[in-house]
Amino acid sequence: QVQLVESGGGLVQPGGSLRLSCTASDSSFGTLNMAWYRQAPGQQREWLATITPTGAYTNYADSVKGRFTASRDNAKNIAYLQMSSLKSEDTAVYYCKKRTIWGQGTQVTVSS
Repeated sequence: QVQLVESGGGLVQPGGSLRLSCTASDSSFGTLNMAWYRQAPGQQREWLATITPTGAYTNYADSVKGRFTASRDNAKNIAYLQMSSLKSEDTAVYYCKKRTIWGQGTQVTVSS
């Protein structure tokens, strides 16, 4: 069974940075788009970014464009979300997704 495992979340001060990782358990990782989402308490899950299989193309939601960067290392089956200039409103559980498979999420809290 394919699994996605996110890591790298935590508590960070406003203006700080974090890098999230999403590790896939299967060999098809390098052939599929990877997407990142987040869900804040009481809100709907929000799409943030998508990266194509080779990493050549990325697309971002307006809310994170210019602050977040998606990348991937297909040799390691890992996708990354580099987050910078973090704001309190970025506080949420962050998820990676491949096709219909979701990871378990990792909590990011931005607070002083």
